Formats: sequence, C-alpha cells, structure tokens
Amino acid sequence: MLGLARYALICLIITLPALATAQGRPAGVTTAVVTTSTMAETVAVFGEVVAGRESAVAARVGGVAQDVPIRIGDVVSAGDILARLDTELLQIELAQAEAQIAIAEAGISVSEARLDRAEKAFRRAETLRQNSTIAEAQLEERASDFAEARGAQQEALARIQASRNAVEQARYRLDNAVVRAPFDAVVLDVATEVGQFIASGSQVATLIDTSALEIEANVPARYVSALRMDQPVTATTDIGDTVTLMLRAILPTEFSATRTRPVRFEVQDTDVVIAVGQTVTLDVPVSAEREVLVVPKDALVQAQGGWSVFVNEEGKAMPRTVEIGAALNNSFEVLSGLSEGDEVVVRGNERLRPGQDIAPSGPPQGAAATGSNG
Repeated sequence: MLGLARYALICLIITLPALATAQGRPAGVTTAVVTTSTMAETVAVFGEVVAGRESAVAARVGGVAQDVPIRIGDVVSAGDILARLDTELLQIELAQAEAQIAIAEAGISVSEARLDRAEKAFRRAETLRQNSTIAEAQLEERASDFAEARGAQQEALARIQASRNAVEQARYRLDNAVVRAPFDAVVLDVATEVGQFIASGSQVATLIDTSALEIEANVPARYVSALRMDQPVTATTDIGDTVTLMLRAILPTEFSATRTRPVRFEVQDTDVVIAVGQTVTLDVPVSAEREVLVVPKDALVQAQGGWSVFVNEEGKAMPRTVEIGAALNNSFEVLSGLSEGDEVVVRGNERLRPGQDIAPSGPPQGAAATGSNG
C-alpha cells in the first residue's frame, strides 16, 4: 500500500504542470454577433391549393367529332387542337352562301338598270307635263314606276348584304369546327369522343392552368388588416416543402360561424410541385413587421431563474442575464441584457466559467436570417 501511495504521488507531481498549463490556456469557442432582424408575429392557418384559371372549353359550333387528339393529363399550349369536327356540311354551306352573293350581285346590276330607265322616263314625263303634253295620270304612273325601281334596288342591296353575312357565318362555323386550347394548360377531363355529336356550347375538355395556381385560406377576420400586398407569406406542404406566397385579394365575404374571411394568395415558387386540392399551412402575419434584437439560440445557457449568455469582453467570457421573447428561425428576440454588436459565445459555452479566457476559432458568425415567429 505504501508503494502504491508513493507511485500515485509521483504521478500527481508529474501531471500537475501539465494540468496547470491546460487550465491557463484560453478555451476554444465559436462566437456570433448580436444583430437586429425584421420580425412579424404569425399564426398558422390552413389553406388549400386552388386553380387560378380553370376552363371547361366548349364548342362554338355543333357537329360530329372527327378527331379528338388529347388525353387526360396531356400538356397543351395555347392554340393546340382539342377536337376537330366533320366539316363536309359546313363547306357545302359556305359554297351555297358564296353562290348567293353572286346571285345578289347580278340582281344589283338588273335593279340598277331598271332604276335608270324608270328615272329617265319619270324625268321626261315631268318635262312633258310642264308643257301639258301628257296627262297627270301618265306622270303619276312614271313616278310610281320610279319609286318601285328604287325599292327594288334597295331590296337588291339588302339581299347582297344578307348574302355576305351568310358567307361570314359559314366561314365562322368552318373556322370554329376546330376547338383549340385558349391557354397553356393540363387536360383534366375529356368530355367527347370520335363520332360523338357535339352541340354548340357543349363541353369538349376541361383545362387547368398549372402556372396560375393559388392558395385560398380562411383567415380570422381580426387578422386580415395586418395583411399587405408587398409582404411575402410562407406556406408549408404536408411533406415539408415551403412555398412563398403573395397576397392577391381579400374577398369581401365573411363566414359568420368561424369569423373568417377567404383570402387568395398567388404562388411565387414555380419549382415546387403542388396540386389543386392539396392542403398547406400558412404562417399568416398578425402584426406589422418590426425591427428586433436577436441572439442565436445556441448562445443561450439555462441559468437559475432564467437565461444567460457569455459575452466576449476583451478575450474573457463574461456572463449576462438576458430576457428573451419570441422565437425567430434559429434565434430568439432579446428583450433586455444585450446590445447590437455584442459578441456572444455560441459553441463551447457549456463548460465556460465566468471570467475565463477564451479564444474564438474564427471571426464571429453573421446575423440571423429575417423571418417570422408563430
């Protein structure tokens, strides 16, 4: 036993200088700077992805479907063919209308010649009547023929106009025998098949514009006044993807049972895959943005009665009691105890002693990111 005691004493004597050296060496730490950040208090509100533009495309004219080149799920561009109708009868109608124009134009020539003869006869009768060469009855007969010729010419002019209208109508029907996509979209439904008769105004296909998706959320009425057009809103999908939204419209209705109002948000992120009907959670601002002092959460150390941090004061770790407020991303709002520009220890602080020498491993970390708290 005496030998063991001597051996332990010798080991202690040997290690004491090394321990003393280790204790005197500054502790390696990582620090960060206390900064200000923009914060807005938020509440979680459920929303649903809705189509900003969805259309049940209808046929403008009736006819039998000759070709339906689309299927559900197809991506189409504006102007792409959705359906093509049989145009044989429409081409016949156009040819008939064009023939009626030719007939009407020939009628114009006949009516103009008749009018010219009637007018000349009437003028001669007027001259002869002034010289008492013809009777009053003959003059009236020439006047009647002249008026009748003018009426016939007006009728011929009206007939040619009607024929032109018929041609325009026939061309319209022929042009619209091809149903085209009005915008870039995805085909949600196809409502017709080849050989099926399509009535004028009946649905051919349902299209949805996936580039114009929106989020609709029922926001508590007391928070609606805090929404602003220029303030981004973050939404989270059920798989954790985040989507940036911008307020588009606050609808002028309110649900009395829930005291909420429907609000529409435009989706800003085109690379996030979302679908109509999908639910998301929105962090809706309930107060105006404000500048706050923030400290990284890793700088906080649980102390008796609250929280404290170690501040780098000329190479020494000096404790500070702090009062914190709302959470902000990976930081907390500082209500008291720190000032902007203070350098706080964020790594290695769990073993520090008040007044201990510290040696930061590099320059202080940057400011916390701007965000919102829930």
